[in-house]
Amino acid sequence: MGEVELSCRAYVKMYLHCCLFPRCSVNGLLLSSSGSTGGAVCVTDSVPLLHSHLPLAPITQLALTQVDVWCSQTQQRIVGYYQANACVSDSSPTPCALKIADKISEQCENAVLLMFDGSKMAPDYRVPPIVMYERRDSKWTLKDKHTIMLRQWEETRAIATQMLESGDQALLVDFDSHLDDITKDWTNQKLNSKIAELASPANGSM
Repeated sequence: MGEVELSCRAYVKMYLHCCLFPRCSVNGLLLSSSGSTGGAVCVTDSVPLLHSHLPLAPITQLALTQVDVWCSQTQQRIVGYYQANACVSDSSPTPCALKIADKISEQCENAVLLMFDGSKMAPDYRVPPIVMYERRDSKWTLKDKHTIMLRQWEETRAIATQMLESGDQALLVDFDSHLDDITKDWTNQKLNSKIAELASPANGSM
């Protein structure tokens, strides 16, 4: 499998999701708005799903279906899954993570499984606090970190930190919160605009 590139928007939203619910396991989906070229996957956005009852199949299925419909309307596709475990020192995929990632890989052969490493999420962290897996021979195996790219990492890290310090994680709506109050926008357009605003002077793109 080729390289995986994470956009600023995708990373910042995942990071804020973890920070908004620091004592919970959280999960979400990774999206791409471009076709994969030569096996490479460009993750352009992320959709925060749940912060409770992660293994609850009906809610997960409902969320996957809704996101899938939205993706088909917006020329995007689901290319992966992310999760952060409640125990910060544990970045191993849970049975729930593997099951959902398996489902995604049925539709996307280059699907990735991304786990957050809570022990590396301190404000002064210098490397992305993530562990990525790819599916090989019917198993999820650790991906070579040299094939994972976060362009403009310093700027992305600075934006994530700045937004956290400003309390912008409160703007984030995951699918769980949307189910509690359906007026809340799980596509997070308001947050996307804020990230774009901060990212544009930094690197001219997201």
